[in-house]
Amino acid sequence: MAERRKYGKKYCKYTEMKVDFIDYKNSDLLKISMSERGKIMPRRLTGNSKNSQEMVEKAIKRARHMALVPYIVNTKNVTDAAFAR
Repeated sequence: MAERRKYGKKYCKYTEMKVDFIDYKNSDLLKISMSERGKIMPRRLTGNSKNSQEMVEKAIKRARHMALVPYIVNTKNVTDAAFAR
């Protein structure tokens, strides 16, 4: 019988920081819940509460619409520059 791995309890970073509203203009706060490619991270990975995750999603989508956060990040240019050295 395989032994089950035990992971630490995930906690909501936003409730720990006592953030009551996540604004789309605060890109540093939004980047906590985004991957390096610019995707919104799911709750099961970030540990956000339901309320915080909904605010994050809405704020990221608004920031994308206002062109404060990119929709996609082109990693091809980054990897080509690394191999060119």
